[in-house]
Order: sequence, then C-alpha cells, then structure tokens
Amino acid sequence: MFIQGPDKREERLNQLVTLYERDLLRMCFVYLRDAALAEDAVQETFLKAYKALPSFREEASEKTWLMRIAINTCKDMRRGGWFRYVNRNVSLDSLPAPLQDPTGEDNLLTLEIMRLPRKQMEVILLYYYQHMTVYDIGQLLGITGTSVSQRLKKARQQLRNALEGEQNG
Repeated sequence: MFIQGPDKREERLNQLVTLYERDLLRMCFVYLRDAALAEDAVQETFLKAYKALPSFREEASEKTWLMRIAINTCKDMRRGGWFRYVNRNVSLDSLPAPLQDPTGEDNLLTLEIMRLPRKQMEVILLYYYQHMTVYDIGQLLGITGTSVSQRLKKARQQLRNALEGEQNG
C-alpha cells in the first residue's frame, strides 16, 4: 500500500478508522479501564498511524500494525504519573457496545479476563477478540510464537480455574 499525497492518506485513514475503530476502542478500554482515556488512546493511535502511513511497508497486517500502535500508546499513558491517581473502577456498562448483546456468562468472562495479569490479558484479547494469529501477536508484542502460546495456555488455565470456582461457589 504505497500512499502518495495528503488526499490519499486521509482517504486511507478514513478506511482504517471505519474498519478498526471499534476493535481498537474495546482493546484500549480493557487495557486502560477508562472510557475517556481509551477514546484518547484511539485518537492518538490514528494520529500516529496517519503520520506513519507513507512508511508502512506491509510487513504485518494493517490490524496488527494498528494494534501495536494502540498498545504502545496505552502503555505510554499508563506510565504517566497521573495515571495512578485516576479512579478506574470498571463497570461493564461503560465498555464500548459489542456487536451482539452479551449474556451473563459473557459478562463474567469479561470481568475475569480484566483480572488477568497484563501479559496474559493482552494475548487473550488479541487472540480471541481480535482474531489475530499467534504469529501476528508475537510480532505485535515483540515476543516469540512460543511465548504467546505459553501465555495463552497459562491465561486459559487461570480463566478455567476462576470460572469453575464461580460455578462451584
């Protein structure tokens, strides 16, 4: 995708926003646990993508590239000193709307995913919710496919234990 001129870049950016804005917003919300911050992160992601469009070499898919920018933007926001002082009591009502209405089981699963350690939560969200491959997730996070698989396995086990505990408790 070789982009020439600002008109083509704006047109391509509009296409990317249409295709990926909802996915990025959900990912950023779960990562930051704040709707306003997630919206800011998504805007920042698209701004960075717009600036970098001429140099995008398609070594990864557009979605992988945008997710990488979004996750790095979220990490930068979390490193900010004021981030520690923001109240991030998350309710499922403040998540961006899903394509289908969630069930009670979906809500429980989402809460358990949000309780996972950050590295495990990332791979679960990218694999199951963004439908990315192990290879693409590895590229995105800068880790090997084996590491992605190990994180997925550990996260699945923790989710299984947590959900079985809910059913038995």
